[in-house]
Amino acid sequence: MSEYIEQPPHLPEQPVTVKSAADYSTVQTEYFRPKYAGFWTRFWAYTIDLLVLYAISGILIKPIFRVVGIDISNPSFLLFSPYKVTALLLLLLYFALMTKFFGQTVGKMIMGIKVVAKNGEPLTWGTILFREVFGRFISKMLVVPYLLVLFMPKKEALHDVFAETVVEYEHVYEKEIRGSQQLEGQQLQE
Repeated sequence: MSEYIEQPPHLPEQPVTVKSAADYSTVQTEYFRPKYAGFWTRFWAYTIDLLVLYAISGILIKPIFRVVGIDISNPSFLLFSPYKVTALLLLLLYFALMTKFFGQTVGKMIMGIKVVAKNGEPLTWGTILFREVFGRFISKMLVVPYLLVLFMPKKEALHDVFAETVVEYEHVYEKEIRGSQQLEGQQLQE
C-alpha cells in the first residue's frame, strides 16, 4: 500500500515567523471552587433528617393525636390519614425553615454540606418554596428525580434544578488549574 500526498497548489511565498517553544512560557493559574456534594453524602444527610423528623413526630405529634383521640393508622381521605398529612407538613416545614435560616438541615450540618444559590446570592423565600416544597414533594412522590445527582455535572437533583441551587461542601474545595501561553516579554491576554 503506497501513500500519496497531494501537493498544495502554488501559493505566493510569504515570510513565515516560526516561534520555538523556548519563546513561549506557560502560566498556570490555580482556582479553588467549592466541591459539590455527591449522591451518597446527600443520601446520608437525608437519612439523618428523616431520623430527626421521625423522632420529632414520635415525641410530639403522635402523643397529641392519641390524647385528642384521632386514629393514626386508618386513612380517612384518599388513603391519607390526618397523621400522614401532618407528618408531610412537618417534613416540608422542617426542610423549608431549616434551609432558609441556616442554609442546611441537621443532616446536612452533620455531613458538612449546605444549599447555596447558583448566583451566589442569599436564598430567597421563592427559591426555598420551589426547592423545598414543590420540588421536594415531586421528588418524594417519584423518587427517580433524586437519582439525577448521579448524572448532572454539578450533582443537582430535580428540586435543585427547579430552584437554581446547588449543594456543596462547607469547607472543601477542588483545585482547578488553568494554563495559558504567552510570548516571552508580553502580557497575558484575557
